[in-house]
Amino acid sequence: MDSTANMTPETYLEINNLSKSFGSFHALNDISLTVKNGDFVCFLGPSGCGKTTLLRCIAGLETQSAGSISQKQIDISTLPPSSRDFGIVFQSYALFPNLTVFSNISYGLINKKWTKEAINDRVAGLLHMVGLQGHAQKHPSQLSGGEQQRVALARALATSPGLLLLDEPLSALDAKVRIHLRKQIKGLHRSLGLTTVMVTHDQEEAQSMADVIFVMKDGAIVQSGSPRDIYEKANSPFIANFIGITNFMDATILSVDHARCGETDLRCNGADFAVGSSVKLAIRPEYITLAKVDEPAENRVSGHVTDIEFLGSFQRIHLTVPALENAVMMVDMSNALGPDADVTVGQRLTLDLPSQAIIAYADV
Repeated sequence: MDSTANMTPETYLEINNLSKSFGSFHALNDISLTVKNGDFVCFLGPSGCGKTTLLRCIAGLETQSAGSISQKQIDISTLPPSSRDFGIVFQSYALFPNLTVFSNISYGLINKKWTKEAINDRVAGLLHMVGLQGHAQKHPSQLSGGEQQRVALARALATSPGLLLLDEPLSALDAKVRIHLRKQIKGLHRSLGLTTVMVTHDQEEAQSMADVIFVMKDGAIVQSGSPRDIYEKANSPFIANFIGITNFMDATILSVDHARCGETDLRCNGADFAVGSSVKLAIRPEYITLAKVDEPAENRVSGHVTDIEFLGSFQRIHLTVPALENAVMMVDMSNALGPDADVTVGQRLTLDLPSQAIIAYADV
């Protein structure tokens, strides 16, 4: 059957049943996905999950062991990199150290036999686009890391590819430069409408830049969706803990909407589990609130503060909660709360755990 038969006009890239092995090691296991035209997609996961291998297969820098890759309804599975329509930016920049910025950016244009005038116009436009006017005659060693990465981005865009591939492009940069460049890359993506696939292990980076996130683990895609869907509807404890910070509590299902944790019954959504099932209950630190009154109530527990992390606009309070089998809970509290935000180690706090924010996962 033709693998492109089910592709829609919106589909730019389609991967079907892709696997890649290095000897006995299976780096990719039967991956299938589609990328829509103009989307910014992130492959997100911990080191060794296969995300860079997947990107390299798309680029033709690795040959898949099984499966197919189609770009604009054309099977490119066996094409060499030079015959595929993409630009790529690597983590290490991969600039030619002996060439100027101008020569680095124009390298691909010269190979495509552009005229000198057209090359001059294109490079000038790209330098303006990435904010590096006046740097054309510098060498990479004369540039900062962020500037080098912008040159690499301009070089990748020089031939107007239909697909931009980004392999951990910001991980070698310091925090402020990363934030600036991710805004710049996202802005370029919006203005150019260029289908973009980025590999990253940084969940904040993926959430702030991507239209769609594919979360990977052990060579497989374990969840995909918008950044909000991935964060709010994580389908496993792994994703709930990898995307952001989550509190976990061991519990037993009592009914479709109650579970017991230690000596406490908590209202939650347990409809997917049989009564008596062992589960892990999860709740994000920002959903927990301080109770206004210290009186018994549903999903209200107390604990003693064991640690406080000051994180700028908020502080993360760590508490031990006896009623939840001495679970260590984290609560994020805004520093805009004035005197109410003055919390000290050893202080007793009463917490409300909103039932709609408590998610039950299988205890595996």
